[in-house]
Amino acid sequence: MKFKLLTSLIVASSFSSMASATEVTLVDGAWDGMTIPSGQQCQKFGGQDPMTPKLSVTGIPAGTDLIVLEYSDRDSEKMNNGGHGMMSYAIDSTLTEVVIPSVAGHSFELPAQFAMIEAHRSPGWDKAGAYMPPCSGGKGHAYYVTVKTMKGDMETSSTVLEMGKF
Repeated sequence: MKFKLLTSLIVASSFSSMASATEVTLVDGAWDGMTIPSGQQCQKFGGQDPMTPKLSVTGIPAGTDLIVLEYSDRDSEKMNNGGHGMMSYAIDSTLTEVVIPSVAGHSFELPAQFAMIEAHRSPGWDKAGAYMPPCSGGKGHAYYVTVKTMKGDMETSSTVLEMGKF
């Protein structure tokens, strides 16, 4: 009997933690996850003051003190897996939701709470910086951001959000 009760508690606990999964959504209505908004592509292809999309992150696991953002181009081997820039955003470990502000493309100047992990991987293709906006020249490449919540050095969740195609 004790064994069955313990199993039930473990199963119930697993379901309750799944209910509070981390969710990431685009905040600005211009970003629809389908198409990169006009002007938000790299300067090489006509972008005007391009920026990362503002993100809402909810269901943040307890104790999270850092959110890692990895910007990627799924259709470019070099620019996939964080190739468009990786940065972190520090948060108060008591928060369960946060809105992450936009970061300017083509710049190493980051707003408060942000730190660069890795600059974008193609400074010879377009202007260097912590973040390179979508830059495929309208070839239909799929851009996304991987959002990881961290408690110290431990990853507590990972969510992929589609930014759109360009």
